[in-house]
Amino acid sequence: MATEIRVPTLGESVTEATIAQWFKKPGDAVSADEPLVELETDKVTVEVPAPAAGTLENIVVKEGDTVEVGALLGAILEGAAAAAPAPAKKEEAAPSSSDALKSAEPVSVVVPSAGESVTEAEVGEWFVKVGDAVKADDTLVELETDKAAQEVPSPVAGTVIEIAQATGSTVEPGNLLCKIAPGEGAAVSTPAPAAAAAAPAQPAASSPAPSTSMPPAPSASKMLAEKGLSPDQVAGSGKRGQVLKGDVIAAVASGISAAPAAQAAPVVARAPSSPEDEVREERVRMTKLRQTIARRLKDAQNTAAMLTTYNEVDMKPVMDLRKQYKDIFEKKHGVKLGFMGFFTKAVTHALKEIPAVNAEIDGTDIIYKNYAHIGVAVGTDKGLVVPIVRDADQMSIAEIEKEIGNLGRKARDGKLGMADMQGGTFTISNGGVYGSLMSSPILNAPQSGILGMHKIQERPVAMNGQVVIRPMMYLALSYDHRIVDGKEAVTFLVRVKESLEDPQRLVLDL
Repeated sequence: MATEIRVPTLGESVTEATIAQWFKKPGDAVSADEPLVELETDKVTVEVPAPAAGTLENIVVKEGDTVEVGALLGAILEGAAAAAPAPAKKEEAAPSSSDALKSAEPVSVVVPSAGESVTEAEVGEWFVKVGDAVKADDTLVELETDKAAQEVPSPVAGTVIEIAQATGSTVEPGNLLCKIAPGEGAAVSTPAPAAAAAAPAQPAASSPAPSTSMPPAPSASKMLAEKGLSPDQVAGSGKRGQVLKGDVIAAVASGISAAPAAQAAPVVARAPSSPEDEVREERVRMTKLRQTIARRLKDAQNTAAMLTTYNEVDMKPVMDLRKQYKDIFEKKHGVKLGFMGFFTKAVTHALKEIPAVNAEIDGTDIIYKNYAHIGVAVGTDKGLVVPIVRDADQMSIAEIEKEIGNLGRKARDGKLGMADMQGGTFTISNGGVYGSLMSSPILNAPQSGILGMHKIQERPVAMNGQVVIRPMMYLALSYDHRIVDGKEAVTFLVRVKESLEDPQRLVLDL
């Protein structure tokens, strides 16, 4: 039976790729998950693994051809990779366990593709060790990218016979993680070679700009020529250090000089600790997610002309509405009526009136978004993530609450994918759930606005000439002053306040 090899999904907005190189030729034997061909996009290179074991029957496209997602690449004739061993004669002794191991080809577990623009990951915690028996879909290891953590499941039941990457190693999609001998009672190889192999891999991966004989990707070569640059000036992030189009874009944005490096966060000399203090200290490796959070927040401060404006909102109308309808709402829609639905809806109404807050700067252009993809900041034990409620302006409050609930569960369970966190146009951050009374949120670049919600606290306020006690919340809008004027920012926040203090405006679309 022939199994088709097709171009996999390459990430959001990526619809085509170029055939970089074939690792096999027709007639070659292949194992399941063995890399067959390398595809190149303008963002990343991806290795396509064999969907089954057998013989590569044919190749439909040649190196240099451009193919679309889902296009046929070739076919594998299953079961033809190796001839079945001759049956043992009846008078011969039963095969030994080592012979059985040889006949059962180990299954290689490789680093999966993590999505658009994600070219590497860091090996986190291993949940198994050499010699452990595993079941199909058991979690083997956790990989950390700069966007999220990803668990790698076992493709088969069997025994772990080799671990190729140590915790802390940097790996790329397609790199070998471990090998599993399928079936029970498989013999175990000595773990020492695996550890030795993993050890040199880490320094090599951490090298900032390894030399490479790989020519730049075609799209990168074109841009290098347009910008008058040489490949030596750009650090490649592709396979074997290949320079990709995204690398050239990043280099041009940084000015390709020593200045960007000098502007990086300075390394502050650590004050020496006394011997009695050192034994009470704990050094913990910073995850790639936390490193990315730190870098992106600092970049936002360095790049945008960030300013924050404040206001306060009387939450009594929304709280009364929730109290009156929360039981009916939950019974009908199967989700609790929270505050985020009201805030998200109020934000989308204000964005329609003040489109600059929903725009972003691209060079000397302003890109106005005629849609509202609202990011909702969620704190997890691994760091802050911002999943996206897409087309929130077209959703009802019930639909928004359901989507926020689904994204929140996925975030806490570590199940968020790249598509869940890309493409946001505006962000809402709710520090009030932790008790924050007031703060100045930092922009989620390249967005131009972020709304900070805070704790609801009863305060005396003057209303109609009288002092009354009302449940009040401070609101903070941080915005990029390069694109949003002060008048627009203040007006936006006032519109959010008006919608929350008079929720009927949301229903009537006022």
